[in-house]
Amino acid sequence: GKKRNVSYLFCPSNQIDEILVSPISEILLNKAFFFSSSSTLSVTIAECSQSLEFRSEDQILVPRIDLRFQNQNDTVKDEAEVAASISAMKGEEWGNCSSVEDVMEPSFQEEEAAKVPYVGDKEPLSSLSAEYQAGSPILLEKIKILDNQYIAIRRTRGDGNCFFRSFMFSYLEHILESQDRAEVDRIKVNVEKCRKTLQNLGYTDFTFEDFFALFLEQLDDILQGGEESISYEELVNRSRDQSVSDYIVMFFRFVTAGEIRTRAEFFEPFVTGLSNSTVDQFCKSSVEPMGEESDHIHITALSDALGVAIRVVYLDRSSCDNGGVTVNHHDFVPVDTKEKEEASAPFITLLYRPGHYDILYPKSSCKVSSGNVEN
Repeated sequence: GKKRNVSYLFCPSNQIDEILVSPISEILLNKAFFFSSSSTLSVTIAECSQSLEFRSEDQILVPRIDLRFQNQNDTVKDEAEVAASISAMKGEEWGNCSSVEDVMEPSFQEEEAAKVPYVGDKEPLSSLSAEYQAGSPILLEKIKILDNQYIAIRRTRGDGNCFFRSFMFSYLEHILESQDRAEVDRIKVNVEKCRKTLQNLGYTDFTFEDFFALFLEQLDDILQGGEESISYEELVNRSRDQSVSDYIVMFFRFVTAGEIRTRAEFFEPFVTGLSNSTVDQFCKSSVEPMGEESDHIHITALSDALGVAIRVVYLDRSSCDNGGVTVNHHDFVPVDTKEKEEASAPFITLLYRPGHYDILYPKSSCKVSSGNVEN
């Protein structure tokens, strides 16, 4: 496949006081991801034994924060409903997921993350059951319910970029399989709007143009019949290629940040409640940098900006008031969806376990009801 020229610098952060670099497109230091086209680079690195300050006109700050998500079943249609939905997501039900170890310990410890490909192979849902054989009976019961509705799971690396990477592969895979040229034409219009949004917000083109170009290139290549058309195997390979995969993740991060900044008045209450920071600070620290986890704000913004609905299915330890077990889901429907009849089931379905997203594959003959997974 096509390769991007990418420069990487790896070094022990606690041994460096200053770095001067010739024009470089990317630098990876620990878990931080930075880019610059100037002759020197200025960044502050999080999770280092000391703060590193470098000279440049461009910088991105990368503090780590712990983001949370909340179960909901409603379909979001307009901004008022979005606001109510986001607000509700911060409520008491999230307490059911407070024991992260109970849900995540089998395979998502931080030290194991690097062993997982950016995008894994499709696996039967039974592989999920195998992770929790000695775990919570509620989780095992919920996996049985999921098995009635979903046929497979595709795992992504738990590196803080799993939501964007899951969305990336799921969307491109759908286009490759459906060859939906009308959808490609539609999203290209939205991508151009996102480009203009960033320009209007004062972003310089060189900070985001390569990311936009690579995403558009993938859209063209997955449509068959052209000289550059790619196979399913090549799509998987590209999704596992850091120079491609990280660029597309950065595209989604810029799109998300642009949407949040443009609708700052709408997002501000949720940003303040989540991180006690301004919208600008939130975008700089929790949206734009690689490795920062995503929550309902990110998903809402990306869905609205690109006009793509996203279903998130929750695997947690919650149970019904009557003691029964159900599997909750939430549909993020773009805010510009005018009529409820337009809101068909999203073709992107993600499985959420506290701190991590994977891709789910529904059985085509099944139907998901509001709030429960049923045949």
